[in-house]
Amino acid sequence: MSTTMTPATAERLHVDHEVTKRLGRWTGANRFDVRVRSGVLVLDLRSPEIRGDVEIRLDLHQSTVKLLLAEGDQVDHWDVAWTGRGQVKDDQRPAGRTGRRIHLAGDANNSEVRVHRGGIAILSAMFSREFVQDLRQARKSGRYPTVDDPARAAR
Repeated sequence: MSTTMTPATAERLHVDHEVTKRLGRWTGANRFDVRVRSGVLVLDLRSPEIRGDVEIRLDLHQSTVKLLLAEGDQVDHWDVAWTGRGQVKDDQRPAGRTGRRIHLAGDANNSEVRVHRGGIAILSAMFSREFVQDLRQARKSGRYPTVDDPARAAR
């Protein structure tokens, strides 16, 4: 798999000294170009619109990226160049490859990537302002919320 990205095919995310969350059904792209400087970025990659393996190109400086994944997704971080203190925190690694492959590449300086799967990913999404807003909108329009579980039909 090639690690070069073109702006036309990659979802570009830039966070600078803030917290940004992309939750629910926010994109259908499977390639991301992520730049975070002294901030936090939460990416929800559980949406059924995101098909196939996912490639994330990182440029991190004193930051945290939290990935919300489906239960069987595998994270491959072999191509990440770590500078200073940094790591991938993935306590719920699946035993076998049953889901998609999430390929991380790029540079991380004093940064970390946290991986949440299954119920922990649902809780991470539910404890957000975006979830409360989605609940309010869902109630007004007579549908189900999708921020907590993007795979659920909105109705």
